[in-house]
Amino acid sequence: MKLIIINYGAGNIKSIQFAFRRLGVEAILSSNPDEIKSADKIIFPGVGEASSAMKMLKESGLDTLIPTLKQPVLGICLGMQLLCKSTEEGNTKGIGIFQTDVKRFANDVKVPQMGWNVIKDLKSDLFKGIKENEYMYLVHSYYAEHCNETIAKTDYGINYASALQHENFYGVQFHPEKSSTAGAKILQNFLEL
Repeated sequence: MKLIIINYGAGNIKSIQFAFRRLGVEAILSSNPDEIKSADKIIFPGVGEASSAMKMLKESGLDTLIPTLKQPVLGICLGMQLLCKSTEEGNTKGIGIFQTDVKRFANDVKVPQMGWNVIKDLKSDLFKGIKENEYMYLVHSYYAEHCNETIAKTDYGINYASALQHENFYGVQFHPEKSSTAGAKILQNFLEL
């Protein structure tokens, strides 16, 4: 299996690479469009600030390549947020796969949300073998609003979409690569889609 982690300068790529290595799969880091198009599965990571990450995607042409991909794509954290229509962070227009917007948490909760929280109302094969209210590791100040593509929910001052799916595109707000056995199971499920 050819697994590509899109390497565009805004990703937590090493921890994701190690997580797949523990599952027996060697992920390739790449920003090469031909290599990305030829992959069986693709990880779209992201950490940092949305507008600068989007700028890096545009400079490499990946912002127009990503929507054309036909194989399973998993956006993680900021990667998921960039797949949405827009984000309040840096007033950034997203890639627009998921028909929802990303908002900043209100000041009535500690921002960023950092640590373990549960996912519930699970609705996809991505969560096969994952029980309701399983704990996942999250670090974020912005959240995706609910839409028809919501496949998992989390509460943090507000109930929000902690996972999304549209056709072959999946997104998770949490970090499966840092979420112990359950996170590894989600990555394994992604490989088996």
